[in-house]
Amino acid sequence: MQNQNDKVMAVLAYILFLIPLLAVSNRSEFLNHHVNQGLILFVFAVIGNIVSYVIPVPFLGLIFWIADIFFVIYGIMQAANDQTGKLPIIGGFDIIR
Repeated sequence: MQNQNDKVMAVLAYILFLIPLLAVSNRSEFLNHHVNQGLILFVFAVIGNIVSYVIPVPFLGLIFWIADIFFVIYGIMQAANDQTGKLPIIGGFDIIR
């Protein structure tokens, strides 16, 4: 069971990953995992926006937006329930160790 501060910061990592990344100097393994997943989600959102502007396919931006919302909700649920599951499809990368 994680302490309350780690859980709050882990949930926040899926909304604004920079806050827990910069504000917490001694991150637990649990928090570090969720900050990493939040960073991966941010990179996915940026790439999705770039791709949707470059490739003029109708509704491509909407598809990326819906996927992004799904990943945010999934990650927040994982963090709130003290779980460290990876995000589906995009969560297999380790950017922060």
